[in-house]
Amino acid sequence: MLVPDRANIRWSLDFVSDALTDGRRFRVLAVVDDYTRECLALVADTSLSGIRVVRELDAIIARRGRPSAIVSDNGTELTSMAILRWC
Repeated sequence: MLVPDRANIRWSLDFVSDALTDGRRFRVLAVVDDYTRECLALVADTSLSGIRVVRELDAIIARRGRPSAIVSDNGTELTSMAILRWC
């Protein structure tokens, strides 16, 4: 795996989930630069579709440029057709 030696070489994506006190579930998409450990985005919602993830990634890329690599744990959140077409 490519080891970043400066910012904007590799980003990591991860999803976490939790519940509010009333029981409603929510999810958070975290995007982190692996070199600087800067959090590039935290997106929280009750549902995060592949289309929404693509939109958020496009917004980060518009601000910072495209990284050489984006890594994840390959969870089911990143297997939607929107994500696969975007890659």
